[in-house]
Amino acid sequence: MSSKDLGITVRKTEDLSEWYTQVVTKAQLADYSSAKGFMILMPYGFAIWESIKEHFDRRIKEIGHRNAYFPLLIPERLLKREAEHFEGFTPEVFWVTHSGNNELGERLAIRPTSETIINEAYSRWVKSWRDLPVLINVWNSVLRAEITSTKPFIRTSEFLWQEGHTVHGTEEEAEREVLTILEIYRRLVEDQIAIPVLVGKKTEREKFKGAVYTTTLEAMMPDGKAIQMGTSHHLGQNFSKPFEIKYLGKDEKEHFAWTTSWGISWRLIGALIMSHGDDKGLILPPRVAPTQVVFVPISYKESDKETILQAANHIAEGLGKESIRTYIDDREQYTPGWKYHEWEMKGVPLRVEIGPRDMQSKQITMVRRDSGTKTAVPQADAITRIVNTLDEIQESLLHKARETQAKLTTTATDMKQFAHAIETSGGFVKAFLSENNNCEDNIKQETGATVRIVPLTQSEKGKCVYCGASNSREVVFARSY
Repeated sequence: MSSKDLGITVRKTEDLSEWYTQVVTKAQLADYSSAKGFMILMPYGFAIWESIKEHFDRRIKEIGHRNAYFPLLIPERLLKREAEHFEGFTPEVFWVTHSGNNELGERLAIRPTSETIINEAYSRWVKSWRDLPVLINVWNSVLRAEITSTKPFIRTSEFLWQEGHTVHGTEEEAEREVLTILEIYRRLVEDQIAIPVLVGKKTEREKFKGAVYTTTLEAMMPDGKAIQMGTSHHLGQNFSKPFEIKYLGKDEKEHFAWTTSWGISWRLIGALIMSHGDDKGLILPPRVAPTQVVFVPISYKESDKETILQAANHIAEGLGKESIRTYIDDREQYTPGWKYHEWEMKGVPLRVEIGPRDMQSKQITMVRRDSGTKTAVPQADAITRIVNTLDEIQESLLHKARETQAKLTTTATDMKQFAHAIETSGGFVKAFLSENNNCEDNIKQETGATVRIVPLTQSEKGKCVYCGASNSREVVFARSY
């Protein structure tokens, strides 16, 4: 493979879509499937998903959640029990209608989400206040027909995600669950993936169909479009009543329970690629990178090879004790320059070079992926300096993403300002909006922008950006993926 084949052939700022596709495929994160709208998650991409999954899984287990698994196929009769919720998914559903050559007596939906099948089970499991709360999470895949306008990780017909489904005795407990998960999501995205987010509620028009309200996290990409990074829904009793999730309370009376659901998907990886990558390829935040440090031993004489590898192994072992993930690239069929190029493409946060001159000087050379900065470090200090540098890279990526978000955030007081912002830089546009749904719908129709969040805390009221009505609430608009 030539360096041209290996490298990115377009600039990120000139053609983000083509750049993104090349990074996904050339960094070997994913590949296209022969089934249109589907993708293959390759080992390197799956390893990033595992890093995200392991962190989140640990956090929810710390507060009492457990993992389970529910069937892929959902009988149509269950979907009809919560028709309003399912209506939003109807155009996207894949149906199973035959077993071999035999037509089924009832259609089976391939899950677009699992509320119905899970709540039907909860109706059997919950009988008493002693059975509550039910705190279950599921790691699975869901299918939603996305045959056109697909983009790996961002919009595909099948995607990996987690979906949490909980049952509570009171509305207060359910609402507390919604916000607790929302905060865990925020910390995951900002602290692990190094992408800043806005947090708030969706409007009635944009919320999950079966929810009383939906809370969301929204991130801004460098091209001025937003990505929804995760949602946490307060479902109220919208599912407990049709599915009869009832319990006998301490007062010896029967009560309908309160439920929530929440989810994130591998869309987080897509946002990571777009947010941090550059013209050389991927840049991974250290906390989710499958390999945090790659060692490239450089030896021109056979006599140097053993001592250089010993030095690399010694430092790598010390880093392992600090829970740092390392890889020693001692492949002889590739030149050091080729290896540099490959690991830059794959976004490994830190490269450590060790050659004969380094051995003579008792040092190593560290190369940061985010900035390209090269630093000579005494071998005796290598472990401490590498650990500290990884922390610096993590913080630097978040800081840079915050700067990008700030540059792509504007305020509009009338539709002239609003349209100009959306058509030029895009980004988040803060504005006041009346609760007249026509204003929201008209803005979407005229500009393509939707309300991404309604801030959880409203600091002031103002005039609607569309109709001028006073006492309107603050919202944040954007075009989105």
